[in-house]
Amino acid sequence: MQRIVIKVGSHVLTEQDGVARDRMRGLVALIAELKKAQHEVILVSSGAVAAGYTQIPLDRTDVANKQALAAIGQPFLLKMYQEKFAHHGILSAQVLLSADDFDSRKRSRHARRAIDRLLEEGVVPIINENDVTATEELVFGDNDRLSAHVAHYFDAHMLAILSDIDAYYDADPHTHPDATPRKMVTHLSAEELSAEHTPGHAFATGGIVTKLQSAQFLMAHGRDMFLASGFDLTDARAFLIDGDHRGGTLFRHTI
Repeated sequence: MQRIVIKVGSHVLTEQDGVARDRMRGLVALIAELKKAQHEVILVSSGAVAAGYTQIPLDRTDVANKQALAAIGQPFLLKMYQEKFAHHGILSAQVLLSADDFDSRKRSRHARRAIDRLLEEGVVPIINENDVTATEELVFGDNDRLSAHVAHYFDAHMLAILSDIDAYYDADPHTHPDATPRKMVTHLSAEELSAEHTPGHAFATGGIVTKLQSAQFLMAHGRDMFLASGFDLTDARAFLIDGDHRGGTLFRHTI
């Protein structure tokens, strides 16, 4: 039985200033398929700020407002997940983590024990950054770095990031029509890892760079990362369930 961490970003989970219910339903169905295929699945989900915004439309450019929206949206988002997982007979649970939980060996050990127990009982842990107290991660991370730490510290076989970016290209596809996706990456340069952050959505706080940094972290620790579209789950389903690498980018460690 392999353990997989799936991270879904804000852009995938939101549409028209609300939660994209159909895409969430598709994501939950994919996780249900993975569990039937005897995988343990941990979900790292963004979208709390967007869910909160559906209740109180505060100015999202203010960090304090984002923290308030996250506090409002977290239980709302979890309820939506619980309802959709229930259709598949799956129980889900919320776990809020911060960078401090991984900086402390004792706290990371306690978190690992809780995650292990949930997975043993067939529960899907839904992890999010503790946005109410976090600031830097809320502004820059969009849970990319958090998901990489979850995959490493909770001993997952792989992290799969489902994003509005369907692969890692050899050039920016928005400005280079001839850009082609890189199917496999085993090395990332310092230049690639230090480029400017480029979030492209009102609720997103990351971009391709945070995904590359997450991939670098995992490859350096002997783990793999897969990047694929969260809008169309065809490539993710083919790779994660059938082992068929049709699309998306696999960041593979060489240790």
